[in-house]
Amino acid sequence: MATTNTSGRRKTSVARIYMQAGQGNITINDRDMKSYFANELLENIVNQPLATLEQVGQYDIKVNVSGGGIAGQAEAIRLAISKALVSDNAEVKSALRKEGFMTRDPRMVERKKFGKAKARRSFQFSKR
Repeated sequence: MATTNTSGRRKTSVARIYMQAGQGNITINDRDMKSYFANELLENIVNQPLATLEQVGQYDIKVNVSGGGIAGQAEAIRLAISKALVSDNAEVKSALRKEGFMTRDPRMVERKKFGKAKARRSFQFSKR
């Protein structure tokens, strides 16, 4: 397999990955995944597509991720890995779609409107 590069997004996070066959090293922003994500739950989120297909340890993945918080970044990486696996082998798409890994989560923070305290909250009303 040649190098596959895809991107994934979640909230304001954007992840670009470069995936090739290898020993299973995942490097995020030139750091090991264990040092980048202090929480093991986030590491599991990143590995979910590979675990679903029982391919953990078969690919070397280099990730550039920016924006948002670490949870949004983990989910953006998960989407990018899922898309890369599908571009490598189209038959795995249905298994990944069934788990919900192929869907981009579109929820984003609503912008603040003028004349309001926040996006929808009004200032306190005073009758007198």
